[in-house]
Amino acid sequence: MTGIDDHGERPGPRAGRPDMPGYGIRPADEGTGLLPWAWAESRLRDSHDYWVSSVRPDGRPHAMPVWGVWLAGGLWFSSSRRSRKYRNLTARPDAVLTTDDARNPVVLEGRARVVTEPAPVAAFLAALNAKYRTAYPADFLDPAVNATFEVRPATVFGLLDGDFTGSPTRWTFD
Repeated sequence: MTGIDDHGERPGPRAGRPDMPGYGIRPADEGTGLLPWAWAESRLRDSHDYWVSSVRPDGRPHAMPVWGVWLAGGLWFSSSRRSRKYRNLTARPDAVLTTDDARNPVVLEGRARVVTEPAPVAAFLAALNAKYRTAYPADFLDPAVNATFEVRPATVFGLLDGDFTGSPTRWTFD
């Protein structure tokens, strides 16, 4: 199994309750129930800022806010090649990214990869400029200076502020 359907798309994720011992989480058929993937995608798409968490070479955590774009099933952002997050993610690509709404959070876990192919980088830049109403030129994402990252989800977690025990949902991807 390749994980890709006949149209080149990843199949939708499987939804279930996350393991949260001690928090009184209700069964999936109680409370709000499992949240739809479209709910998480809308927050991934509409968040203004994202927190990127990575790990330093000595094992200490590192978190930084970024602008980003939910594009083609992944969360995309850029980073200076001289930054700590670039060095962390290229050495150890496991990453956690969160949306900017901590009351109704979406937390994405995946592996960061540097994208250098011109067409996907141009698509990211166009989406970034549209979302943030900027006009960054193509050389803004010159791979020799600024890296373009894509993080495709392995696991995503979300919950609603108004239903802490009845809404937690974990989506897993093949």
